[in-house]
Amino acid sequence: MKITETKLKGVYIVEPQVFGDHRGFFMESWSQRAFEEAGLHYEFVQDNHSSSTVKGTLRGIHFQRGDKAQAKLVRCCRGAVLDVAVDLRPSSPTYKEWVGVELSEENKRQLLIPRGFGHGFVTLTDNVEFLYKADNPYAPEADGGIRWNDPDIGVDWGVDEPVLSEKDSRSPYLKDAVTGFEEW
Repeated sequence: MKITETKLKGVYIVEPQVFGDHRGFFMESWSQRAFEEAGLHYEFVQDNHSSSTVKGTLRGIHFQRGDKAQAKLVRCCRGAVLDVAVDLRPSSPTYKEWVGVELSEENKRQLLIPRGFGHGFVTLTDNVEFLYKADNPYAPEADGGIRWNDPDIGVDWGVDEPVLSEKDSRSPYLKDAVTGFEEW
C-alpha cells in the first residue's frame, strides 16, 4: 500500500496495490501490518456501507463528539465521490481547512480521516456505494454535523444544489456547533 499524508496532518490517501487480469482484480483494502509500518495504529471496530442513487447527493459534514469521536477509513466501491475531511480542532494550525480527494471504483483510493475531523462526500455519479471502517461505534448521543456550505470552511463541492437529507439541510454552521474538539 502507498500511504501519503495530505496537507492536513493525520489525513492520508491510501492507495492499495491492485493485481488485475482478464478475470478482474484483487487488492488488500485494509492491512493492519501496512498501516503499522507507516506508523498508523488503528483498531477498527465497525464497518458501514451506504448507497446513494443520484449524482449530486451530499452526505455531511458529519462527526461524533468528544470521546465518542471516530477515525474513519473510507472508500468508494461503486461509482465515484469527492470525499472531504475538515479539521475541526480549534487548537490545530489547520483549523477549518479541508482536503478533498476523488475516490472511485476505478482508482480504488481510500482516505484515512483521524478523530477531530468532520467528514462528508458528494456523489459524482449515479448509483454510488461507499464503505468505511470506524474505530469507535456509532453513538447517537454524540452525533454532530456542520452545514455543508458553511462559508467559514468554504468546501468546493462542485455542486450548487445538492441532494441533502433533512438532517444535513438543518445542520448548524461551525460557529454555532458544539464539536467536542475544543481541547484537542
